[in-house]
Amino acid sequence: MNQDDNSIPRLARKPRLRVAMVTETFPPEINGVAMTLGRMVDGLLARGHSVQLVRPRQGPADIPRQTENFLEMLAVGVPIPGYDGLRFGLPLGGRLQQHWSDNPPDLVHVATEGPLGRSAVTVAHKLKLPVTSSFHTNFDHYSRHYGIGWLKQPVASYLKRFHNRTAATFVPTAEMARDLGQQGYANLQVLARGVDRQLFHPGRRSQSLRREWGLGPDGLAVLVVSRLAPEKNLPLALKAFQAIRALRPDARLILVGDGPARKSLAQAWPETHFAGMRSGEDLAAHYASGDLFLFPSLTETFGNVTLEAMSSALPVLAYRCAAAGEVIEDGGSGLLATPGNEAEFIAAARRLAAEPELRERLGAAARERVAPIDWERIHEHLEAIFLHIIRRHARLPGQENHFLQIVPD
Repeated sequence: MNQDDNSIPRLARKPRLRVAMVTETFPPEINGVAMTLGRMVDGLLARGHSVQLVRPRQGPADIPRQTENFLEMLAVGVPIPGYDGLRFGLPLGGRLQQHWSDNPPDLVHVATEGPLGRSAVTVAHKLKLPVTSSFHTNFDHYSRHYGIGWLKQPVASYLKRFHNRTAATFVPTAEMARDLGQQGYANLQVLARGVDRQLFHPGRRSQSLRREWGLGPDGLAVLVVSRLAPEKNLPLALKAFQAIRALRPDARLILVGDGPARKSLAQAWPETHFAGMRSGEDLAAHYASGDLFLFPSLTETFGNVTLEAMSSALPVLAYRCAAAGEVIEDGGSGLLATPGNEAEFIAAARRLAAEPELRERLGAAARERVAPIDWERIHEHLEAIFLHIIRRHARLPGQENHFLQIVPD
């Protein structure tokens, strides 16, 4: 396991790479994995590399795009039960083998572990192409939330076999690298995620939006941004809000997002403002117009919303895990609770509601804390890892010489 950025060698002359990216989800789909993969592709293109994107077709009108340095190949997409709007891709082994035989990429990166991703790993091995992967989602942890807890161990075993077939598996935090390493995962690389501080900015605060939420000038907007799904632990957010409401009757719970649990949540939380899915500047305005941010999830591999809220100068309350556990200093740039300790989480929520000076101090510190977490640095590190793996692969017996020419010493 390699977690040290400094271990990736820098090359005197940067080559132009041809990278094949394989993913089951991609923008305009709205979720953390799609956003991260969209940023990754944009970063590679901005640095002069070429990208072939292999993904499921997102709808009847979806057609593959092609530019000078960007080409899409679309697979048949099948809806994921319980996840409206998301699909997994059917295998494309034959097409990928033909295309990559004629136009071999320098590296294949597989971002998701479904049938499409599995077929891509198999073809890469057949063609002796270097292949990497990303661990984005704790699917094995999700099983108990959907009444299929008996599948947890088989899913966990499949994920480990899948990722251990690749030259490196990217994980977003050092904590996850340690946890997966203890489970037998090999070749782990920490590749963090960034935040756009120009987009997620406190200057986007909107009084008109707050009036839409039913808030007076001094009202308290308690914000939750999440997929509305069982694994997100959202009932705890309601418990915490009820405790806040006992202190601040003028408080309003604002829930941004959508998902399979929306109907049941709306029935249970009739006074909540459901804002639905938001993106871009509209999403940024929702963050900036809140007063505190609750993040009760225990199943995240990272949690992009944590950085987005912090960049918007919101005081964040989360469990001490995933991004929050690595980025937030408890009491300095946010508040953290012991994972699974609901009483501690609720007590911290009451504290945030009761102390406006604390909210202001934590929000300002959170904004400063994420200043170094820049996407450009993440893209630079990704590029360095890819170059290192390509060069290492070229030195293996029986590999094609063109890798050595692409990545000179």
